[in-house]
Amino acid sequence: MVNGKEISMERNIKGSEIQAKERLVFALDVPTAKAAEAMLDCVQETVGVIKIGLELFTSEGPAVVRMVQRYGKPVFLDLKVLDIAETVQRTVARVADMGVSFLTVHADRKALAAAVQGRAGNPALYILAVTVLTNVAQADLRECGFDGTVEHAVVARARLAAEAGCDGVIASGREPAAIRSAIDAPLLIVTPGVRPAGQGEDEHARATTPRQAIHAGADYLVVGRPIRDAPDPRAAAQAIVSEMQAAFDQQSLSP
Repeated sequence: MVNGKEISMERNIKGSEIQAKERLVFALDVPTAKAAEAMLDCVQETVGVIKIGLELFTSEGPAVVRMVQRYGKPVFLDLKVLDIAETVQRTVARVADMGVSFLTVHADRKALAAAVQGRAGNPALYILAVTVLTNVAQADLRECGFDGTVEHAVVARARLAAEAGCDGVIASGREPAAIRSAIDAPLLIVTPGVRPAGQGEDEHARATTPRQAIHAGADYLVVGRPIRDAPDPRAAAQAIVSEMQAAFDQQSLSP
């Protein structure tokens, strides 16, 4: 449940329409609370979820979570937690106490199990397992001694997430179809590395457009720089929402 509203684990909700704005996660990648407030004032009406990452959380701490919550938006705390089980469990319990809606944890079996235990007192906190970062390519995996494909790694880690009782996974827009084919559990798939057509991919090795990600099976899209750095961030967010809505609508019409 997020802000009193149940999050659907189904991609298409029978009898109702997915509202794309609610599925757009804006990465609030700015260095200070002042910059965060200025950006939120600009885009709050066009995005659904606000992601706080390592830079902003390191700069401002839990106070920035409370500030974002005053805007009435679900908070996505992107800390990519990974440590020994006790530390993960205790950390997640503190995050749950803050009323955060989503938290990322690296897809390590012990860490994921500890995270699920840590949020036991607040099941409204959704645990999302980070599979393979979107800037990782095949060569990067080989350098780390992994002989399989990126897709194999993503699916294996998504399976760990399902077995641990996580609510969803973080995966690029190239892997949702493989995840859904291999895993029966109703995992939410949250996709970063999303870039509108014609825009640069930055350092993302597996970028996709909003339409591509949704058609592949993504539920939520995370977008940062294409909104933050646009001449008109509000208009940029609205254009992405429009593309998302068209893709969701097309999905709902599919047999």
